[in-house]
Amino acid sequence: MTDDEHSARGGEIGPAERLAMNRTGSFDWDLDTDTIDVDDAGLLVLGVAPDGFDGRPASLLRALEPAEQARLDRMVQDAISGGRSSYAAHIRLDPPGGPPQWTHVQARILRRADGAAHRVVGIVRDATTEVTNSEFILNLAKRQEVQTTIVQRTTYALSRAVTVDDVTAALTGPAGLGRLGSDGLALGLLESGSLNLIALSGEGLDVFGEFRTRPLERGLPLAEAVQSGVARFVSEFPSHVEEDFPALAPYLYRMPYRSACYLPLVAQARSLGGMALFYRRRSRFNPDERNLLLGLAAIVAQSLQRAILFDEERELATGLQATMLPRVIPRIEGSEIAVRYHAAWSGRQVGGDWYDVIPLPRGRVGVVVGDVQGHDTHAAAIMGQLRIALRAYAGEGHPPATVLARASRFLAELDTNRFATCTYAQVDLAGGTVRGVRAGHLGPLIRHTDGRVGRPKLRGGLPLGLATVFGEEEFPETRLDLVPGEILVLYTDGLVEQPGTDLEAGLAELVGAIGSGPPEAEALADHLSEQLWERWGAGDDVALLVLRRSPDPGTPRAPRIHQYIHQADPQGLSDARSAVGQTLVDWGMPELADDAELLTGELLVNVLLHTEGGAVLTLEVLPEPVRRVRLSVQDRSSGWPRRRTPGEAATSGRGLLMMDAIATRWGVEPRGEGKAVWCELEPAGPDNGKGRNGPNGDDDGGTGDNAGAQARGTAERAACQAEDWIEDED
Repeated sequence: MTDDEHSARGGEIGPAERLAMNRTGSFDWDLDTDTIDVDDAGLLVLGVAPDGFDGRPASLLRALEPAEQARLDRMVQDAISGGRSSYAAHIRLDPPGGPPQWTHVQARILRRADGAAHRVVGIVRDATTEVTNSEFILNLAKRQEVQTTIVQRTTYALSRAVTVDDVTAALTGPAGLGRLGSDGLALGLLESGSLNLIALSGEGLDVFGEFRTRPLERGLPLAEAVQSGVARFVSEFPSHVEEDFPALAPYLYRMPYRSACYLPLVAQARSLGGMALFYRRRSRFNPDERNLLLGLAAIVAQSLQRAILFDEERELATGLQATMLPRVIPRIEGSEIAVRYHAAWSGRQVGGDWYDVIPLPRGRVGVVVGDVQGHDTHAAAIMGQLRIALRAYAGEGHPPATVLARASRFLAELDTNRFATCTYAQVDLAGGTVRGVRAGHLGPLIRHTDGRVGRPKLRGGLPLGLATVFGEEEFPETRLDLVPGEILVLYTDGLVEQPGTDLEAGLAELVGAIGSGPPEAEALADHLSEQLWERWGAGDDVALLVLRRSPDPGTPRAPRIHQYIHQADPQGLSDARSAVGQTLVDWGMPELADDAELLTGELLVNVLLHTEGGAVLTLEVLPEPVRRVRLSVQDRSSGWPRRRTPGEAATSGRGLLMMDAIATRWGVEPRGEGKAVWCELEPAGPDNGKGRNGPNGDDDGGTGDNAGAQARGTAERAACQAEDWIEDED
C-alpha cells in the first residue's frame, strides 16, 4: 500500500497490513491441484520474491537445507495421513550471505466429509528474534547449571579434605580437573618469601618442574597475580603470555592450551599462594565465568587455610606425643622387638596410648602397652608420667602383679580423674616363660612357629586408677610359654575397635593379618601397618609392640625345632606327631620317624592328661658321641612319672614300658618351675646292639622285639583314646 492509499483511507490499517508489519503472512494450499497461494508478506517471511513465485509448494522451500526440507515434508505428510486437523513447526532458513533465520508455520488441515484432506490454510511468521532469545536463555541456563555443578562438586570434595595433601588430591587428577571444569592446574603456596608449586596436573605442565620453588618476584604470571592480588585472564594463550613474560617462551608452545587464568588465593586478608587453570579451548572469560573462577579461588583458599592450620596443629600434637614415648628401643639379647605408633587424625587432640620395653635382670624383659583415658594433651602428659612410674616399678624387680598395683596407686594419687588400661608382661628369654597381667586391657596374641595365632586367656583386673579407688588392686598373673621363634603381640584398642563395628570382627582381622605376615618382628610390624592402615588413625591412637623370641634352629649338623602344644587344642597332638615325623624325613633319618611319632604321642598325652597346662616339644639331633635324636617334652608340673604294673586289660600305665622298649635312653630332669621328660633314639647300625637304659642310665636288660611290638600297640591305642577323650572334652 502506498502512502497515498493509506492517507485515502483515513490512516486506518487493515488486518493484512497489521500482519505484514509484524512479518506475518498467510497461505492457502490446494492439495488437489498441488498449488499454493501465498500473500506478499508470507513470501517475504519465506525469503521468496513475489515476482518470481510460480505457485508451486516446492518453490517455497528452495531456501531450506535438504535436511530441513525432508524434516518439514515428513511432518506435514504425517499430519495429513494421520488424520490430524493441524500442525505447527519451526523451520530454519539459511539465506545466502546472511545469518540464519527462523520461521514459524502454523496451519489447519481442511477435510471433506469422507475425511480426505483437500486444503491446508495457515500463517507463517518470522520467529528469528523469538528463537534467538530462547536459545540465549537456554544457553544461559546451561552455563549456570554447569557453573553450579562446578561449585557444588568442588565444595563437596574440599569439605572432606583435612590436610594440604588432601586438598591437592581433591584438585588434581582427572576427577579434580573435571570438577573444576579445566584441563590443567598449577597450585603454589607461599613459604618464607618463595612460591612453591605443590601440584601440577595436566598434559604438558611437567615442563614447569624447574619452577617448583622460586622467589616471589615478578617475571611469572602466577607470581604477579599473587603479589598484586589481582586475577589475570588470558584469552589468547600462549601468545599473550609470551608477550609479557618472554622467559616462558621456550615452554609455552609445548603445551596444548589456548586460554588460562591466574588466581590469587587469599583467605582472611592473608595471601596463601596462587592457582593457575588452563583450558584447551579459547575462552574470552565473560563476566559470569570470571565471577565463577574468583569464587572457586576463594573456596580453595579457605580449604588451604584450614588444611595448613590442621597440619601445623598436627605437627605440634605429634611432636608432644613423641616426647612422651621412648626415643630408643633397647636391643635385648635373645629377642627381636618392633614397635609402631599411629596417631588419630584429630588436630591437636592426641591420645594417651603408649608402649615401653624394659630390660630386667637375669635375661628377662618387660613389655607393656597401655592407653590413658581421653584424647587431649592432658592425657598425653599423664601417659608420660605413668609410663615412667611403671618403668621404675618394673626395674625394681617387682613381679607383674605388684608393678600394676603400684602403678594404679600412683595414677590415683595424681588426682586427675583419669584411668588407664594396660597389658604388662615379663618375658624370660632363656626359658620362654611369660608372666602376663591385664588392667582392663585387651589380651595379647601369640603367633606360633607354624603360623597359627593363639589368643591366650589372661586373667585381668580393673583399669589402673579405678582399681585403687574401688580397693581392688588385684591383678592375677597368667603364665604363658613362648618357644623359640614364636611372637608375642601387644596392642591398644584403636587397632581393632572402631565405632559401629564389632570388636570380634576387628580381632579376627588382626589375627588374620598376624598369621599371614612374615615371621620377623620388624617385617611383621610393617605388614600390620600396610594391612590395617585404613583402620589405624581413623579415630583413635594405636600402639603396637611385637616381640619375637629368637629362633633356636641349632646347627646344620645338629638341627633343632620347638613347638608348643596347648592343652585345649585337640588338634595339637596330631599336628605335633606329624611334624616330628616329617622333620625326621627332612633331616635324612626316616627310619626313626615311626618310633619318634609314637614316643611323641605318649609323652604329650601324659602332659595333657596329668598336668594343668600345655607342653613345649623339642626335637633335636645330638651328633656326639653317636648321632642320635632326642625328644624332650617340658611341662609346668613338678610331679615326676611313676612306673606302674598295668593289668592285661588295662589301656594305660604302660608309658614307661614303651619308653624302655623303644628308646635307647630316657630320663627326667627339672626345668625351671616344672620338668622335662626326654628320650633318645639311635639309627640302626653295627654299634647299636646295646640294651636300653632306664632313667638312671643303668642297663635294665632291654626287651625283645615282641615286647617292643606289644608296647607300640598298647601305646598307640592309649594315645588314640587320649586324643578322642580330649576332643570330646573340648
